[in-house]
Amino acid sequence: MATATDRQAEIEANYRKLPADQRRRVIARARPETRIKLARVERQIAMDRSPGALAAVLTERREKQAPHLDMIDSAFRRIAAGERLQVMLTCPPRHGKSQRASRWGPLWYLRRHPEHRVMIASYGADLADDHGRWVRDQLREYSGVLGIKLHPASHAANRFDLEQKRGSSVRGGMVTAGVGGGLTGKGFNLGIIDDPFKGHDDAASPAQRERVWEWYRSVFFTRRAPGASLILINTRWHEDDLSGRLLAHEPHRWLQIDLPALADSPHDPLHRDIGAPLWPDQYDAAELADIRESVGERVWYALYQQKPRPLEGGVWKWAWITGNRTDVKAWPAITPTRIVVAVDHAGGDSLRNDEVGLICAARDSEGDMYLLDDRSRTMGADTWGTEVCKLAIDRQADAIVVENNFGGDMARQIVTQAWRALAQDGQTKGLLMPSIIEVHAKQGKRLRAEPIAQLYSRGLIHHVGEFTELEGQMVTWLPGMDSPDRMDAAVHALTELADPARQGLGTEHYSDQRLRGRR
Repeated sequence: MATATDRQAEIEANYRKLPADQRRRVIARARPETRIKLARVERQIAMDRSPGALAAVLTERREKQAPHLDMIDSAFRRIAAGERLQVMLTCPPRHGKSQRASRWGPLWYLRRHPEHRVMIASYGADLADDHGRWVRDQLREYSGVLGIKLHPASHAANRFDLEQKRGSSVRGGMVTAGVGGGLTGKGFNLGIIDDPFKGHDDAASPAQRERVWEWYRSVFFTRRAPGASLILINTRWHEDDLSGRLLAHEPHRWLQIDLPALADSPHDPLHRDIGAPLWPDQYDAAELADIRESVGERVWYALYQQKPRPLEGGVWKWAWITGNRTDVKAWPAITPTRIVVAVDHAGGDSLRNDEVGLICAARDSEGDMYLLDDRSRTMGADTWGTEVCKLAIDRQADAIVVENNFGGDMARQIVTQAWRALAQDGQTKGLLMPSIIEVHAKQGKRLRAEPIAQLYSRGLIHHVGEFTELEGQMVTWLPGMDSPDRMDAAVHALTELADPARQGLGTEHYSDQRLRGRR
């Protein structure tokens, strides 16, 4: 026979299943004493929603919320719902990432799954223990509200257990450790690594990077329970840090939440405009500009943009790029005389997903040149021809420069066929097909790159916005190294624009007046 407690539990369970508008109507019609009980249930429903919602309830909304924190909450919701995720979170300091992902997130997760174990590791055991201590203290203070309790015999900051649920022999909890430390006998359902490197010097050490990598593979990763999820919070101090190496080895396994302080890509995860701050209520553009000036470019790119900026090579210098950069907002006021798209492909008939350099650049009547787009990425021959044509359409380019070192005339055919297909679909906007200019890189890479680098040094080439990957390739390239596809494509485009006597057909001139209005 059902007891009053059982009936109350059944009523609450049915109430939780109702949509929000129906619950509001029930509350409006309820008696005062029932409303008090339903208010308690509503509070529980709110805390179940996300780590941010739990934080808002327990701190009476003192814990701030923002769109980038919503993304972290979303990852925790998916993990708690049973998805097996490997999440890579890169975010500037003082933007709430550790508070949300290493504190409120684990607390919320344990509330949802009190039989599971969470593991938190950081570059030092003390920092990891601080996170564990914080979670433990919240469990002590709010145990009645959270509905989970610490086990009285196990409540150390670096390892504590929860009381098992009634009828269950499984006991959940949390363990913390320093990166590099042993984890024998410990496992996890949710593993969090929060900053595996202490700072730049730590990450700059090849030996330390190797130790962190081996610890991750042989110690941390092997402690996963079946179906476990991982969250890596990593300030990008170095290209070959833990995040960089994981992305090089297994990019398909990771859900990247890459949140630079200032949006620097048209593919920003929050759909911000280029240059828009991540958390304007806390750090607006002016505040971030002050920070950038104070910390310097290397620290700015690593800590705030999550783009580790490598040291300079021997051909390009950072100052040539940064000192002549043009703001994206200024581009509409510039009248180009020519616009070209250049592609450097891995091989004309290759269907492999190789890195393809795809660059758009322009020239004005004064002889200044502007790098407008870098849409380089891994593409096969069945893809890059279409992407080349789409970029040419978007920018109304008058020419497409292709390298014919590989595949003979195949590159021209790929682009031509892609344009015809887009024209049949009505996507060419009535534009004439750009001239296809084939180049054969007979000269050594240094002989091709150096004249363009000299134009940079004279302040004649301007990057319209920031192109982190391309710029990193430029300043680290040394003669004798294989030159990256992005850089080669940029050199092709700028070489075509550098000679004012050339108008897109080698030494010939256009006869269809496609450049009318650009002179």
